[in-house]
Amino acid sequence: MITVHHLENSRSQRVLWLLEELALPYQLVRYSRDPKTLLAPPALRAVHPLGKSPVLVDDGHTLAESGAILDYLVERYDLAHTLSPTPLPVDSPERLQYRYWMHYAEGSAMPPLLLSLVLARIGAAPMPFFARPVARRIVEGAMAGFVGPQLRLHLDWMEGALARSGGWFGGERFTAADIQMSFPVEAAAVRGGLERYPQLADFLQRIHERPAYQRALAQGGPFALAGG
Repeated sequence: MITVHHLENSRSQRVLWLLEELALPYQLVRYSRDPKTLLAPPALRAVHPLGKSPVLVDDGHTLAESGAILDYLVERYDLAHTLSPTPLPVDSPERLQYRYWMHYAEGSAMPPLLLSLVLARIGAAPMPFFARPVARRIVEGAMAGFVGPQLRLHLDWMEGALARSGGWFGGERFTAADIQMSFPVEAAAVRGGLERYPQLADFLQRIHERPAYQRALAQGGPFALAGG
């Protein structure tokens, strides 16, 4: 039996979604964040030394990192390739595109989104009144000079990619690459809005309507990123 160690409001929601798409049975172990720090509880370190989620246990193997977990589940259980391109040829355009987005999601898309979250928290953090103007100038300068332009660059790239491919990141049909890309797109919707990005907004609406997505939400509990 597959076991998913699932942290609320986290990347592990994607693992539940993939399992629901593949109709695979699994056992769910849920963890709540610390209400003050929003960090994962120490209990997760008993599962994996980094103490982060998702963690998947299957057939004696313990896997971390959402992209690696999705890859593993697709390679082992999606024998009909309903959520991935056929494995050969390895250099087919569809497979190269699929592989790119599977890695881009965390490798390139998430860092500026994470920086924007960190800066927002710095700006809202309690501090002496005399320090607030300094903190505000630092945050505003970082957002205007680097983080904001990087966010726009990546959102423009994702928007154009969806327009060119017909609405899905991995090609002409829905794949695990779309599941992997859902988290940065959800995060972008929450932190900056997608008013200027109709393709991304439409992508979110379509994935939210998928029955497997809804079943994953029911299993994993409230997901603050869902729905923007």
